[in-house]
Amino acid sequence: MVSNYTRKKKKDAVFLNVKPTMNGVVSVRKYSNGIMDQMHNGFRKQVYERANIRPSLATISSTNQQFIPNVFYQNVAPIKWFLSMLGVLPMIRSGPGTTRFVARSLPFVYCVVIFICLSAYVAYVTNQRIMIVTSLSGPFEEAVIAYLFLVNILPIFIIPIMWWETRKVCTLFNDWDDFEILYYQISGHSVPLNLRRRAQNIVLVLPILSILSVIVTHITMADFSFVQVIPYCILDNLTAMLGAWWYLICEALSTTAYILAERFQKALRHIGPAAMVADHRALWLRLSKLTRDTGTATCYTFTFLNLYLFFIITLSIYGLMSQLSEGFGIKDIGLAITALWNICLLFFICDQAHNASLYVRTNFQKKLLMVELNWMNSDAQTEINMFLRATEMNPSNINCGGFFDVNRNLFKGLLTTMVTYLVVLLQFQISIPNIIQGTNSNMTLIEAITMMITDSDYSGESEEVTTPTTTTMMPRTTKAISTGTRGRKG
Repeated sequence: MVSNYTRKKKKDAVFLNVKPTMNGVVSVRKYSNGIMDQMHNGFRKQVYERANIRPSLATISSTNQQFIPNVFYQNVAPIKWFLSMLGVLPMIRSGPGTTRFVARSLPFVYCVVIFICLSAYVAYVTNQRIMIVTSLSGPFEEAVIAYLFLVNILPIFIIPIMWWETRKVCTLFNDWDDFEILYYQISGHSVPLNLRRRAQNIVLVLPILSILSVIVTHITMADFSFVQVIPYCILDNLTAMLGAWWYLICEALSTTAYILAERFQKALRHIGPAAMVADHRALWLRLSKLTRDTGTATCYTFTFLNLYLFFIITLSIYGLMSQLSEGFGIKDIGLAITALWNICLLFFICDQAHNASLYVRTNFQKKLLMVELNWMNSDAQTEINMFLRATEMNPSNINCGGFFDVNRNLFKGLLTTMVTYLVVLLQFQISIPNIIQGTNSNMTLIEAITMMITDSDYSGESEEVTTPTTTTMMPRTTKAISTGTRGRKG
């Protein structure tokens, strides 16, 4: 008795790694046929109304349809293939549960070749941008805008990070295949995901919008030549497709959790065996594990992506605000598009993860708390209480490897930090005297800032040893400044 009691107190969830039982053929469990017979009237109509799709006749008329594999993979396949074209996700898949990463494979060799060619092109563009930055002689905000183009090259590092995390993504795909089998065994039909058409529309529309934003930036910016457009288009498409990849996986989790919760609530109105409740608890624990693994599988990739989006949004908004004092010009259009594009991308990443966690955990807890236990037997009531305890003990939040939770609070926190940095940058811009703008055009920005700091130091020393005198502010050259400085030192 003591050993059994100690075993029950372990922190690991009992049904966390539930595997579907298969003897060569995917079969439906004992309590599933009765559920399906009573749930087709009314339930499917609500689900299709929520998804705004037309139900198929085969799904409605059949209560024991054949198992359809690869449902999740087929829904996310368009975006997966687009990312593979960009040199990301070099995985091999021959069927359900066989997704794997092999270093000595043709997809990985293709990704390496694409990455080498893209890196060479990016290095050439980076050299040109560094030459432009070192020759700057304008105001401080011009330097920030120039550095913005260097920051836009940083997504090149996402590609090798995704190679390293491809094994975890393959495990996530295989876990989805196991979940689909377990869902069929318990419910009697395959997972009703209908996201493939949405994924196809994203693959068609999102690259066009991304390329148009880069072209508009090329037209409105003076130092942005046409040769530099191609790598920026590729890297911009990479970040946009990673956001679409995250959006689609979170949408699949939200849809599956919503359908499962509705099925479970309707099933409790007609059938009350304890085994049925235990089956749904096992299915929910599997779905909860998929939710956590979604953030773990790509934790370093999306941590880097969120930091990049935060950096690029801050610089874009600062460049836009610093130019508004002179009026909204043509070159501000590119900055506005860049800021709006990345803000929307960051918002969708945080919002979809928040919705997925909400549907998987909170929505299920609401269904369990609304269950009437009076008419159920003691075994069913025990299973309901265990189900509710499982939702409390197993967190269903999407976490990036323990660094942070991806939800709306993350978006709010990044915006708050962004406002702080914008205030600091604007104060730094205001603190630069207007005399720097009237200096010699051959003077670089670094020399001008050095001149400002040197003049402030020497003015502080002169106040201690000399009496205040009235001076006339006139435009000075670099040579005149160095001569006057030496005179003050002597």
